[in-house]
Formats: sequence, C-alpha cells, structure tokens
Amino acid sequence: MSIVKSGSATYKPLGKSGKGSISTETGALTNQPYGFNTRFENGKGTNPEELIGAAHASCFTMALSFALADAGYENGELSTTAKISLDKIDDGFQISQSALSLTAKIAGIADDEFAKIAQHAKDNCPVSKLLDTRITLDVTLENS
Repeated sequence: MSIVKSGSATYKPLGKSGKGSISTETGALTNQPYGFNTRFENGKGTNPEELIGAAHASCFTMALSFALADAGYENGELSTTAKISLDKIDDGFQISQSALSLTAKIAGIADDEFAKIAQHAKDNCPVSKLLDTRITLDVTLENS
C-alpha cells in the first residue's frame, strides 16, 4: 500500500526579492505566502521550517495516540509542539533539530510505561524517520 499526498510551491522573481506561495492538495493551504521575509524575518506568511514543525508534531501525536490506544488507554489528551532549528552552516543552512514538546493527560498510566510508548512513537512516526536530524522529546505527563 502506498499513499501519496502532495504540496506545491511557486517563487518569483528569483532571490531575496522574490515571493512565493505554497498550496496543498487538500486545500488546507492555498497560495499561502512565503519568502525571505517570512523565513528569516517576521514577515506575514509561512516558511518550510514551520510547515515541517506542524508535520512532525501532528505525525508524532497521531502515532502516540494510536500506540496508547493499542496499549488499552481510551481516554486522554495530547498536545505537541515541534520547534525546528535552522542553522547557518558554511555557505548554506541546515535543519539541525526538531525539538518535540509534549503535554499529555492519560488516565491511569504509569510514568515509565508512558515514557516507553512516547519514545517509540518519536522514533517510529514516518516524519521522524524522514528527518535526518537530531530529534528530542520533552514530556509533561499530567494527572487526569
């Protein structure tokens, strides 16, 4: 089984003065602006790192949700933020880290069991496997 989803981007004119737009197949994003000012300054619009962060947070959170359900937990709430670090390296840039920060409310789960399930979800969600970078996970498990 293979699932294929798509996104698209345009950019013109070239270089720092250019402006682009990003769209997704589903229409969740349609001609969303991006460019130098949205990536390196505080311009209005989006940027690749923000989109990767949303993709990683949502993939990890869904993987963890399914893993917890498979372990017999039915009630809970998960909230994840992924902070993507873009660092200047020599003549270019490199994404050096995705820092996942999770807050979870899961009734009746022990800390060590939760940590094991969360670590497995971090290591095995498809976006984690795609990213060739350091991935960290900070967890807050609240009593519910």
